[in-house]
Amino acid sequence: MIARENITGAILAGGQARRMGGADKGLIALHGKPLITYVIDIITPQVGTLIINANRNLDQYSAFGYPVIPDTAPDQAGPLAGIASALLAAKTDYVLVVPCDSPYLPHDLAARLATALTQTHAEVAVAHDGTRMQPVVALLQRDLAEDILQSIHRGHNKTERWMTSHRLAVADFSDQPQAFKNINTPEDM
Repeated sequence: MIARENITGAILAGGQARRMGGADKGLIALHGKPLITYVIDIITPQVGTLIINANRNLDQYSAFGYPVIPDTAPDQAGPLAGIASALLAAKTDYVLVVPCDSPYLPHDLAARLATALTQTHAEVAVAHDGTRMQPVVALLQRDLAEDILQSIHRGHNKTERWMTSHRLAVADFSDQPQAFKNINTPEDM
């Protein structure tokens, strides 16, 4: 089993949020609280340390009290760039990545992903909601950062494509598919 202290939680808040009219999704209020606070509250008890990946409003994200790291890959290469940045910044062997716009993530997310990863000797464990894989909800070995950056530099920045090219474990969360509901549009609010 992977100890909680050996997992860094990384909240991905670096996107451009085109479907949200460009608003920074992590900072949008849901029931009076920024979306990212829901994710922080759920993830913090599951990990040893927490970081936030963001490319704008860095001061506002820093105000939550956790290190904020921007993407290291150029040209807004999507979630895969945020994942690579998180892996590079982490001091632990494993990194749990989650999006900033999923306020209902499972309270046992890290444990179930860690079980899937260790039982199958995988490099990456990804959540599956019973209908589809959730590629930005995953537990990864930290030493995969350079491999991700090489993939991005080759023009391959699709997260799911990169993951399926590695030893991948799929953790079944079909018992709580609503946990992966994310806020992508004003209508979702």
